[in-house]
Amino acid sequence: MPQSAPQSATEPEPPDTREAASAKTLPVDQRFQQWVDQFRVTARSAGIDEDTLHATLDNVHLRPRAVEQDRAQPEFTRPLWDYVEAIVSAQRVANGQQKLALYKAEADAATTRYGIPGPILMAVWGLESNYGSNYGDVSVFDALATLGFEGRRESWARSELLAALKIVQRHDIESPRMVGSWAGAMGQTQFMPSSYLAYAVDADGDGRRDIWGSMADVLASTANFLARAGWRADETWGIEVQLPAGFDPSRTEPALRQATAQWAEEGVRTLDGTPLPNVTDAAILLPAGARGPAFIVGRNYRTILRYNNSMSYALTVCLLAQRISGGSAVQAPWPRDLRNLTRSEMLALQTALNQRGFDSGKPDGQMGPATRSALQQFQRSAGLPADGYPTPALLQLLQQGQ
Repeated sequence: MPQSAPQSATEPEPPDTREAASAKTLPVDQRFQQWVDQFRVTARSAGIDEDTLHATLDNVHLRPRAVEQDRAQPEFTRPLWDYVEAIVSAQRVANGQQKLALYKAEADAATTRYGIPGPILMAVWGLESNYGSNYGDVSVFDALATLGFEGRRESWARSELLAALKIVQRHDIESPRMVGSWAGAMGQTQFMPSSYLAYAVDADGDGRRDIWGSMADVLASTANFLARAGWRADETWGIEVQLPAGFDPSRTEPALRQATAQWAEEGVRTLDGTPLPNVTDAAILLPAGARGPAFIVGRNYRTILRYNNSMSYALTVCLLAQRISGGSAVQAPWPRDLRNLTRSEMLALQTALNQRGFDSGKPDGQMGPATRSALQQFQRSAGLPADGYPTPALLQLLQQGQ
């Protein structure tokens, strides 16, 4: 369509332009209410009835804290070993063992039906809400409406808000009990509403899928998610290993997978000398670089990543489950003398890699696969162990060449 000619300053603005300008001057609460009213129209067209709309949206509130948390990108990141040791504490291990004994019948039923071990279910529960003691107190409707109104992830937030309305309409839970985190994750193992619709289970047979108050439903729903994400009941998540002398750390690429029998042929060993467990599609994980502990991880570890796509999260779940089941803690020492890069330093590292011809993608201050690959390429070019682990020394070396 041809563009209109510019209007002179004396000509009146079209009504839609005046309305848009006027809307921008409205108080934020009024603009939020307008967004909610417009969303009601969408929800009605998607089949949400009036009773549900009144119950969920009549008293919805703007939550500025949700926006602050969603935008927050901390400058300083916690070293992995501090995170692991804080979560896999003696108290949390003991609590997990006590909870597993307390809810043995529910956990056993979930294991029998879905193949997920009880300690894994306890570990997810322990990380997500500290065994139900802290799963949030923010209205899911407040949180998601706020994030939708804010606009940065509006499409995602609208979709999740619609899913939340469907949960209430199906009478699984009363709207006042739909509480969770600032991001809209809810219940004792923090399901997003869309995940709830897809994976939540009525395990206690009361006709409701209650991931807030029914431990049978909580554990079965979590197990169903993991089972459908690819968990293999005949395999372990992985095991801490000892790498042979001269092992090339660049072979720790997540995509480089082979059977543990092949890793054994290359000299990879368990710490106690027993045979490596039978794991197909196993990769070597160096979560703290070449100087830290090494693990063989398989499909079940990657299944935990489907629950939360964070290496530190997935590894910590697995290590907590290992301790709850009576297994050992991490044996190899962590490289505690290394300091994590701040977000600003990570941005500088990514920028320096790009300037040196090692493509790390658009700098964003976060360590991802592209940055790891670029860093490995630089390490190889400098004759260094190519573990892809960012350190202040590597940043300094990169910047020296600029």
